[in-house]
Amino acid sequence: MYFCTMMDWNKLISNKRLGQEFRHSKPHDDRTEFKRDYDRLIFSAPFRRLQNKTQVFPLPGSIFVHNRLTHSLEVASVGMSLGNDVAHRIIKEKRPELKDTMFEQIGQIVSTACLAHDLGNPPFGHSGEKAIQTFFTEGPGSFLKEKVSPAFWDDITHFEGNANAFRLLTHQFKGRRPGGFVMTYSTLASIVKYPFSSSAASKKGKFGFFCTEQDYYQRIADEMGIIRLSKEGEPLRYVRHPLVYLVEAADDICYEIMDMEDAHKLKILTYEETERLLLSFFNEEEKSRIKKRIQEEGVLDPNEMVVYMRACVIGKLENECVNTFFEHEDEILAGTFEGSLIEHISEPQVQAYRQCANLSVKRIYQSRPVLDVELSGYKIMETLMGQMIEAVTHPQRFYSQQLIGRVSSQYDIHAEDLETRIMAVIDYIAGMTDVYALDVYQKMNGISLPIV
Repeated sequence: MYFCTMMDWNKLISNKRLGQEFRHSKPHDDRTEFKRDYDRLIFSAPFRRLQNKTQVFPLPGSIFVHNRLTHSLEVASVGMSLGNDVAHRIIKEKRPELKDTMFEQIGQIVSTACLAHDLGNPPFGHSGEKAIQTFFTEGPGSFLKEKVSPAFWDDITHFEGNANAFRLLTHQFKGRRPGGFVMTYSTLASIVKYPFSSSAASKKGKFGFFCTEQDYYQRIADEMGIIRLSKEGEPLRYVRHPLVYLVEAADDICYEIMDMEDAHKLKILTYEETERLLLSFFNEEEKSRIKKRIQEEGVLDPNEMVVYMRACVIGKLENECVNTFFEHEDEILAGTFEGSLIEHISEPQVQAYRQCANLSVKRIYQSRPVLDVELSGYKIMETLMGQMIEAVTHPQRFYSQQLIGRVSSQYDIHAEDLETRIMAVIDYIAGMTDVYALDVYQKMNGISLPIV
């Protein structure tokens, strides 16, 4: 086993860029390299496409609920606070030598990684992920197992949005420059929630990078001194980059609490239920203070009352996660910390969070609007995968050529190698918005015609 006693913040925070390791371009302004990463993502097409990808609830009709874009922006906001507060406290109380170093910029790094954390998610949320996986494990794609390598088979049968985000940011698509988005090492490492290959996937099937990008992650991790757990010849496994815990915490805070707000807006939860859940994070004195403030401000609209309570909960959880990271910093740097930050916060808040999570499963994620999207999305994705994989498996056929002709030139769909063509199909479909996936599905099935 490759092991060192402790990772070093001075190595973990690196502004070296993937694909430009030996090039130092002259800056044209006063932005840090990590702020450049943030701006690069904000102005990118994959980030814009998140506005048309399902978060939990169907995309908006008369009531605007969260989509992947608004969720990512909110996670980035919380991530900025988490990183800034952790940096300030560690420098002040533990490591004054990190003052005036790049460690002070971890708020920006975490915020940028938060923006990117959902970039690789396919249309229709988790049902889209499942449709890609089961096409190969249970569907017509199972015949390909004998035609591809075991490592590639592990990748596609465990298809994971997190691994796909790392690919999207690092892979050199056709006509693009080496290094993909050419992001800094620290930003890239901070989005990899499961830092191991698909062959070493967890029981939940989670992993951090496809075999096509494994060398990139290994280069980044070794450069920054991230502890490696696997021996030579074993499937690659590392501990997490410490900032991953803050990205994960920002996501955990936002999706759980914001789902409560959306469920209230959609009348899945009553105001009384929502108030009870949100106030359960506080002791009696804090509850009274929150209610008094709402009363003093003259807020009568139930939606606005929920907004205020939700803001209080996010503030509370952010502070709890900062405390947890600070208290467990040595374990995190040693690679021995287990679980997420949210699992280690104070007991009253853990219980309140679990209460919200349990209710979400029963009342929100199993609600009819959510299940309807998942059912429809699964069928759409299954059909797209079936038609496109059939096309790249038999590219000489007339209909195959018609389908392949639809695919953007950045995807290597004409490659000689079958694995590359299959991956091009997955890249193409996973990059679709919900609306575009539906449009292609309708055209493939003759339901929609441009002339009608």
